[in-house]
Amino acid sequence: MASSSNYSILFLIITLLSLSSNAARGLLQLPNLPTIPSLPQPTMPQLPKIPNLPTAATLPPLPSIPSLPTLPTATPNLPSLPTLPSVVPKMTLPPMPANIPLPKMPSLPTISTLSPPPSN
Repeated sequence: MASSSNYSILFLIITLLSLSSNAARGLLQLPNLPTIPSLPQPTMPQLPKIPNLPTAATLPPLPSIPSLPTLPTATPNLPSLPTLPSVVPKMTLPPMPANIPLPKMPSLPTISTLSPPPSN
């Protein structure tokens, strides 16, 4: 069953390739196509003129910025930090069990055809 479908797929590919080669031969035998006349190039409309920007002599003076009020420099009294203990208490972990069963790893199978040839 599987071999007959392989043969039908192979037959389909060969048929398509032969049809495409015949179509390509037909394209080679076409007469010369007429030339396309050149079209007139479109003209761009004139861009509007950019207005003149005012110069420094014609600009009005900038308004003066009022001075900012001064902020008080005295900082409020902050609470003091709590004192840290001089001795850090020791923490102990429970002991680990002595014999933990580890799972057995299966060995990898060797494939003789992929091993390199012996060196002489």
